[in-house]
Amino acid sequence: MKIAFHTPLNRYGDGAPSGDRLMARQLVTLLESLGHAVAIVPAERSFMRQPDPALLAAHKGVARGVIASLTERWRAPEARPDLIFTYHCHYRAPDLIGPALAERFDLPYLVAEASDAQKRFDGPWAEAAALARTAILRADLHLCMTRRDREGLSRLIPEPDRIVELPPFLLGVDKIPERTAALRADEEPVRLIAVAMMRQGNKAACYHFLARTLARIADLPWTLTLIGDGPERAAVEDAFAGFSPGRVSFLGKQARADILGQLTTHDLFVWPGLNEAYGVVYLEAQAAGLPVAALDSGGVPAVVARDRTALLAPHGDDDALAETIARLIGDPALRVGMGAAARSFARGERNGDSARMILAEALDAAIARHDRRTSEVIP
Repeated sequence: MKIAFHTPLNRYGDGAPSGDRLMARQLVTLLESLGHAVAIVPAERSFMRQPDPALLAAHKGVARGVIASLTERWRAPEARPDLIFTYHCHYRAPDLIGPALAERFDLPYLVAEASDAQKRFDGPWAEAAALARTAILRADLHLCMTRRDREGLSRLIPEPDRIVELPPFLLGVDKIPERTAALRADEEPVRLIAVAMMRQGNKAACYHFLARTLARIADLPWTLTLIGDGPERAAVEDAFAGFSPGRVSFLGKQARADILGQLTTHDLFVWPGLNEAYGVVYLEAQAAGLPVAALDSGGVPAVVARDRTALLAPHGDDDALAETIARLIGDPALRVGMGAAARSFARGERNGDSARMILAEALDAAIARHDRRTSEVIP
């Protein structure tokens, strides 16, 4: 099968580090492993950090140009895809291309990680939210990676067979080194680590939340390594400035291989995950053998096994997260046991094998539903 793959949130292959870009590459890898030919839709992203009518109008203009170019190219049947696959569609990054091409060429249309936001229909995001909903309603099938997204789409799409669960996964887990740190004496500092871009929004909020959390347990034996960089670097450094020199280390931007290596030399992955979509980095940390301390927020529960590989504090509760981290710091045996479970979970349950089967069935289901819908149209 020939598949046109579109990524409205971030341009595919732009080289920037992020979990959603990694997941996009992983989806393409699985599709190709199933024997399909994947062609990336040549389009810039339609993402908007803030509501901006002028920027949205510009995105729509660029999308019309891409649609016109692909329409011309796809006039030849042999150049036409058999299905359009869009990864991400929501009010900040609506799919402005996939629905139009699916309609024009009568193609099956599948969307992964869509989310609907009814509350955005009142206010400056209204037009973008409506465009995202148009694409969501047009899709023959949705792949949902979190319970939050599934529940949101279920309120909009009454047919349960149009929504399929695809738990987040991590390819190449067998290549991630095993954690090298041994169980050490209680009095030695426990090595905490967090990995995230330093940008505005949820990421910056998480860094500040983590600084407040750790300030509550500053008397306990721990050190913290922070990996990441971005425009909020100075503000993040300021947030941790109150800790004694050498206690918090900033490593800046690192290559993925170096990040994985750093994970294996630490004891505990700590990242609040406020409103996190889900976070592939949690799977990477667990694959390296690290237990996780985080918040029960956003899609975080989709990438951990609660109370088996991770302890989750209530959303927004920095006192509770501090207590959670303190418990893991004070119980080396618990850390080691959860770390072993984390490694097993990531490598055995989220290694991509199940995702490959789900994708194969989802493609067939999307085509079947498209064919049924087309046959029901009265000439």
